[in-house]
Amino acid sequence: MKVIFIHPHGSNFMPGVQDITTIFNIMPPLGIMSIAAWLERHGIEVEIIDCYATPLGVNDLADEVIRRRPDAVGFSTTTSAFREGYRIASAIKERDARIVTVFGGAHPCTMGAPLLDDFPAIDYLVIGEGEQTMLELAQAGFKGVESLPGIAFRRDGKGVLTSQRDLIADLDDLPFPAYHLLPGFPERYTLPLFSFPTAPNTSIISSRGCPYACSYCDRSVFSRGFRFNSPEYIVEHVAMLNRDYGIRHVFFYDDLFTFDRTRVAEFCDLKAKRGLKVTYNCIARLEHVDEELLALLKRSGCWQVNFGIESGDPEVLKKHRKFYGLDEVGKKLQMVKKAGMRVKGLFMIGLPGEDEAAIRRTIDYALSLPLEEINVTKFTPFPGAPIYKTIREQGEFDENWELMNCMNFVFVPAGMTKEQLERLYNEFIRRFYHRTRIHWGYTKMLWKSPHSILVFLRHLPEILAFERKQKW
Repeated sequence: MKVIFIHPHGSNFMPGVQDITTIFNIMPPLGIMSIAAWLERHGIEVEIIDCYATPLGVNDLADEVIRRRPDAVGFSTTTSAFREGYRIASAIKERDARIVTVFGGAHPCTMGAPLLDDFPAIDYLVIGEGEQTMLELAQAGFKGVESLPGIAFRRDGKGVLTSQRDLIADLDDLPFPAYHLLPGFPERYTLPLFSFPTAPNTSIISSRGCPYACSYCDRSVFSRGFRFNSPEYIVEHVAMLNRDYGIRHVFFYDDLFTFDRTRVAEFCDLKAKRGLKVTYNCIARLEHVDEELLALLKRSGCWQVNFGIESGDPEVLKKHRKFYGLDEVGKKLQMVKKAGMRVKGLFMIGLPGEDEAAIRRTIDYALSLPLEEINVTKFTPFPGAPIYKTIREQGEFDENWELMNCMNFVFVPAGMTKEQLERLYNEFIRRFYHRTRIHWGYTKMLWKSPHSILVFLRHLPEILAFERKQKW
């Protein structure tokens, strides 16, 4: 049995603009890598083709798959990458119909069995966590799957679901992701420019699920529970990356790295005792932050903390997430800076209920905060998010899956226009980054993140070409 996993790139930029993300921000496909490692542990031959790090056209990719002669090909797809994944699957089937195609990831998990009715080149869907389901599929030779939980298949030509699969109770039972299956790792992979002090670097996910219920978040794969690796497992994971690949900085890409305070404290203590010279970034919620926790993070090598702030309009926030007083946000962020770490704010534009005044309040609010960096996404109503059910009642929605990547305004709130949103988005970016304080901050990064400067200079022509097309 041989399985190839493909991570399709999809349409992850803006139409008509060169995609520079594959130069400055490529993180390993950790979901696929975890499933691959689980299959390897059980004696199944596995390969990974990551289209982010190794871009190939559909036909070239299909030819490469046929050359490798797999029994099955697994695809992990977001909404924006699904159709590209399907084009690849169709091309593979045209060349060899005996190869089994299996789709998993956020989009298939959300859409479920009906997806099979419209996309005949897909044989099976894995619904939910993929490790054990994919293993049992492979062990069954991809036949007689009706008794296997967590699968969508065809019965009499129509997509149907088997029973729901239980979530993995102890994530420590899983091996570390199969980094060794990524050609060019770690050199070909990098965190976003200026978001790390040194290289090589990579990302880790040490927990699954989220107990919160933000309107815009899709929890279709891991649900709303919260499970996590133990501090001992995380430290061993970091140690392995440092020992085997020379990794010097990691990004904990968990939604809620700081949710379980005891876990974080034990991790910080163990990491310090091991003397691991690996720095890290993490994502935190403001309500979890206090001076004691920040001191722990700093002592254990935390370099930057990211916070999902989303909006500077209290009424908008109350509609879409657990509300946290805006007056307190600045105080919390200042605590992070005082503790000696960088702060990045995550914002969203175009939420249902927003108007121009609300967005301007967000822009002004962001400029008032002690942030070194921001990331502003364009609100996208994903099918698995709670807001999706009523989204068409709240504005105009162009459900073009390939544009649903948080970089295109596929939704326009009632009373607004797409042109307004684009203008405000560009104004947000321009006003934040065209400030002396921010310029000086990046100047200081010359010695704080020398690798970023080298990459920046090496790809300066692409950056200038991209900038010329923008309307900052």
